[in-house]
Amino acid sequence: MFFARVKASIKDLCELVLIPGLASVLPWPLCFRIFRSIAGRWQWLYRVDCESALRQAHARGIVPDDQQGLWLARRRLTILIDHADLYLALTRSNAWMRKHMRVSGHWPAVGKPGILCMFHWGAGMWALRHAQANGMHANALVAPVDKAHYPGRPVAYWYARTRTGMVTKVLGRQTLDVSLTLRPALRALMQNEQVLAAIDVPSDQVAASIPLRIAGMNALVPSALLRVAVERKIPITLYNTGFSYETGQRSLTIQTFVLFETLEAAAEGIFVHLDELIAQNSAAWHFWHISDRFFSGEPQRGIS
Repeated sequence: MFFARVKASIKDLCELVLIPGLASVLPWPLCFRIFRSIAGRWQWLYRVDCESALRQAHARGIVPDDQQGLWLARRRLTILIDHADLYLALTRSNAWMRKHMRVSGHWPAVGKPGILCMFHWGAGMWALRHAQANGMHANALVAPVDKAHYPGRPVAYWYARTRTGMVTKVLGRQTLDVSLTLRPALRALMQNEQVLAAIDVPSDQVAASIPLRIAGMNALVPSALLRVAVERKIPITLYNTGFSYETGQRSLTIQTFVLFETLEAAAEGIFVHLDELIAQNSAAWHFWHISDRFFSGEPQRGIS
């Protein structure tokens, strides 16, 4: 048991701190080239997550047989950059963001309530920095970090706490826990602030969901925030941050929608973009390894 815990801690130290932490000390173009090489060669890196994700995505017809190696490399690189963003955020200024991230679209008007949504796709830490720099008073909805979820993994627990703390630091306000009630989010909206959330969480983590078709599959998606937007006539802004696999250049896309009249229209209008992102780059969606909690029905091979 002791040696198993030591092995797990060493693995966490490499995957969560030492390797992604290179981004804090190396110029980004050089660092990205190293990361891309590592992602293509070191099959042990994030092995459990990547292989589980590939099994699910392949079984659901997302990854053709002849593209599995490339898909795994891209997934490893996505995870690595997502982790590296913590150390970049700790050590780089907004000048780094302006140099290395292209932006398309605009954040909503300052001083008005808004719901800012994203998907677990790509690497989104720098979008938070950009939102804050452009006047957003965004309150992130983040589940509290429970030490009980990291038994024998002190490094992973430290990383999770530090990442949540960075969200607080970047946005300039405490994260909100809405696991029991939406009241903290409603209070923020009533104060003409924004609430920010990743909206593609498994249905077993939320109180209410609505069925949709995504990537040709039946899915259940969270509906509480969408219902708030519809009933209170609050605009929804969708943003996502991807990156070039060739250069490491970030791309932030921001889109604010007109008011939706019904919950169904809001869900379809927002989640059609997850469908598009999966079609564009399926390896960048972080939830393939738990896709059985997101999509309903058994996986069926659709591509061979």
